[in-house]
This record gives sequence, structure tokens and C-alpha cells, in this order.
Amino acid sequence: MTAPLRAVASESDPNRAEPSVEALTPESVEQYMDGIAAFLGGTANVIMQLSLRPVGRGVLESTVDSGKVTLHPVKRLRTTLTYIAVAMMGSDDERAAYREAVNRSHRPVHSGPRSPVKYNAFDPKLQLWVAATIYWGIDDLYTRMHGPLDPATAEALYQYSARLGTTLQMRKEMWPADRAEFFPWWEENLTQYRIEPALREYFDGIIDLEMMPRPVRFAFARFQRFIVAGLLPQHVRDEMRMTWTERDQRRFDRVLRGISVVHARMPKQARMFPLNIYLFDLRRRMRLGKPLV
Repeated sequence: MTAPLRAVASESDPNRAEPSVEALTPESVEQYMDGIAAFLGGTANVIMQLSLRPVGRGVLESTVDSGKVTLHPVKRLRTTLTYIAVAMMGSDDERAAYREAVNRSHRPVHSGPRSPVKYNAFDPKLQLWVAATIYWGIDDLYTRMHGPLDPATAEALYQYSARLGTTLQMRKEMWPADRAEFFPWWEENLTQYRIEPALREYFDGIIDLEMMPRPVRFAFARFQRFIVAGLLPQHVRDEMRMTWTERDQRRFDRVLRGISVVHARMPKQARMFPLNIYLFDLRRRMRLGKPLV
């Protein structure tokens, strides 16, 4: 049985040292937003998000067909990455507009009388977990590809990343107070979760790109499974019944190093792709009065 999510709501410690760097802004955070990380880490991150059973059941039982990755993979990619882009790099007005659009999509997403667990897409605790998982993915892939940030900058990015939850209904005080609290809390929760067979089957279908045309599956599915397995923490890898050897790890490290070398030489706007394009598209949709989700 899945243990309940333990939310953290810590008061500020007056003796805690503040980061020595200036607080990040939507403009300055762009340097930490890697578009390649969205492509590489997206599926693994979704698996960790949905390992919290109420979140996973919400996706499995959703009646909102327009948002299902199995039916509309391209649209789902756009809406998910647009959310990350606007939460991290959008203005307050843009975040508010996207919140309203996402809220409309989330209204039907709640448990029914036959659901094995209770859930509601507006539950701030579930949004905390999703936001925390996205932040963990950003930090993990940035560190793997570019090396660790200095402690003050890492803390500033962490504090700023609360926007991943507060762009929806998560309250700021629910975000663990600092990185020193965040990582033990995140690992403690993650290792308690179990992936039920129905979710494992759903994840396997996404990993193997079953919703995509056959040529796409043939070209990319095997590579995606390798990348997903490499990025998942060992507990989740075990829950997915994935094997991983030291040889696999060495190959994986070489792949990331190679991608990092190329990626670091690209211009900033190219490194941000497609997050910057999705943010541009959101602004265009707002100007034209088109649906945002």
C-alpha cells in the first residue's frame, strides 16, 4: 500500500544563511533551462511523478482524452513543456493565464466511487510532489551534464523552483525550506512508493513509444528505454523491473558526456529549445485569444 505523501511546511529559520547570489528572475533563470534535458529526462520524470499512486491513478482513470499522451503525444508534450517554460520563465500574467487554462483541464480529474484511491488534480500535496519531481530532474540532469552548481547558486535555483508548484495551487510554505531539507524528504517519499502492475504496463508503453508511428518506434524506442533506465533512481528502476549493470552505467555516462560537449557549444537559444519555442507559442496564443492547453 502506498504511504501518504509527507508534505513539508517549514517556517523560515532566522539563522539560516541566505544565498550569496541575487534572487533569480525569469530572465536570469534561462541559463539553467536546458531543452535537451526535457527530451532526455521527460519520460523518467513522468514515471517518478506517477509513482505516487493518487497521481498515477489520476492519469490512468482520466476521462480527458485530449490530454492523454497515448492518444495525443505531440499535444501532451507541448502542454507539459509549456507548463515548465511558463512556470520558470513566464511573467506573473502568463503564469496566471496558464493556471486558468490548466485548471479547466483539471476539473474533471478526480477519483470516482470505484477508484482504489482518492485523488483530485487540485490537491496541493499532489502538486507539491509533481513540482518536486520536476525540480529534482532539472537539478539531476544539469549536474550530470554540466557539473554541480556552487552551493549559493544551487540554493537560489531551488528557491526559485517553487514556482513549479505555486503556478498552480501549491502554497509556497509547502515547499521544503531549503535543499538540505528537500533531498532527504524527496528520497524518503520516493522509496516508499510502489508501482502497481497497471501503471507499470502504462509506463512500458510510453517508454517503448507505442503511441508513435512504427518508424519512430524503430528508430528511438530502444535508445529511450536505455536513457530512462539510466535516469531512474535505483528504487524506481527496481519497481519497473529494469536491469542495470556497471557496463550500462559506463555507456550511459559516455552518452551524457558526449551530448554535454556538443550542447555546451551551442548558442543559448539553441540550448533552450524547445522550451523557448513553447513559451513563444504561449505568448502568441494569448495575443490571438487561442486555447492555451
